[in-house]
Amino acid sequence: MPGSPDSKNTLRQVSLPVAIAIVVANMVGTGVFGSLGFQVADLPSGFPVMLLWILGGILSFCGAVSYAELSSMMPRSGGEYHLLREAWHPAVGFLAGWISATVGFAAPVALNAVLLGDYLSAIFAVPGWVFAVPVVVLVTAVHLGPLQRIGQFQVFFTSLKIVLILVLGIAAFAIGTRQSVSFLPQANDFELIAQPAFAISLVYVLYAYAGWNAAAYITGELKDPQRTLPLALLVGTGVVTALYLFLNGAFLYSTPIDAMAGKPEVGFVAAREIFGERGGAIMGLLISIGLISTISSMMWAGPRVTAMMGEDYRVFRWLGRRNRFGVPAWAVLAQTAVVLVLVVTATFEQLMQYVQALLTLSSLLTVLAVFWLRWKMPKAPRPYRAWGYPVTPALFSLASLYVLYFQVREKPVETGWGLVTLVVGGVIYLVSRNRREELAS
Repeated sequence: MPGSPDSKNTLRQVSLPVAIAIVVANMVGTGVFGSLGFQVADLPSGFPVMLLWILGGILSFCGAVSYAELSSMMPRSGGEYHLLREAWHPAVGFLAGWISATVGFAAPVALNAVLLGDYLSAIFAVPGWVFAVPVVVLVTAVHLGPLQRIGQFQVFFTSLKIVLILVLGIAAFAIGTRQSVSFLPQANDFELIAQPAFAISLVYVLYAYAGWNAAAYITGELKDPQRTLPLALLVGTGVVTALYLFLNGAFLYSTPIDAMAGKPEVGFVAAREIFGERGGAIMGLLISIGLISTISSMMWAGPRVTAMMGEDYRVFRWLGRRNRFGVPAWAVLAQTAVVLVLVVTATFEQLMQYVQALLTLSSLLTVLAVFWLRWKMPKAPRPYRAWGYPVTPALFSLASLYVLYFQVREKPVETGWGLVTLVVGGVIYLVSRNRREELAS
């Protein structure tokens, strides 16, 4: 059976609570604290916006059950790189790994760092990169240390972020000024839902939910991965869906749509409406600290993909080298270098649209592999079978195609850069595909 557990990485130290924390931290970041402003700019009504977040949760659950089946069959670190390599073809897996190695994780880390800088810039009136760059460097230093310390760091900041969300949401409903927005369908809501703006807004929501597959990237470090991985994916996705509905409902309830429209730091805007200027500044500071957990979780997951590529391809061999703690140190440093370049060169919205098109395509091909392997290998051991098959993977696949269509149509420049990224990856694969260049298959 292809995809046996890692033979080169025996450091299975990550427990279920830490794995859930990684999933939650990967998901809760720029999306929920930074995307609502872009949604309400085109959809100034409560029902369509909340419908977006409900759909995002449903589709993420459909994706999570699909990934859980594949990852339990092929328990090795690497996420889509490993799964697509085994299910479809090494070239497909390579391109997925190339996406992860270049922008798949680096861009979301940069997005969170940029948003952290935006929050603190709004409070202290200095350029955002002054805060973003040191945070990225400090988190990188943590992720070059022992796995146990990394896990403790992750759980602490993820717990802090959940507490902040609950405090902000409860305060919004308890002491915030109720707005005129309605969560029930209004006269023009279905016209808004039928517009391309709804599909483009779904891109932001799916970006906010991106990360439900995070535990699949560190499968080789999980204790009892065939049990831990499905539970981490499903529990983490369920927790985040509930948090998202609660927090976005609180923002809409307490903050004027006009005040949020087009603003990336919507959490700070909402906190200022709820607590006043001084209280809003304090909450904005705490939200920015909460974003550290998302930066950390992606700093954990991303380098594991490039490390697996380093084990499989000689051209990337240096990325697979591990330090005395079992951490792929060079992969961590390489990702950090890309992150720092993106932090100082790209804007929030451009980065989000660019990376989401690539991530949507990669996850679509992964979920379609569930159908392919059910047909190709019907008797293969499946410790976990996707709940709701074939409906759940079909829903995820159709929604992904729907979003990709509108992304290409409405955001051709950003998706064009995504295509360029794939072409470059394809050229590198062709150069390195000779079997003599591979260390392992």
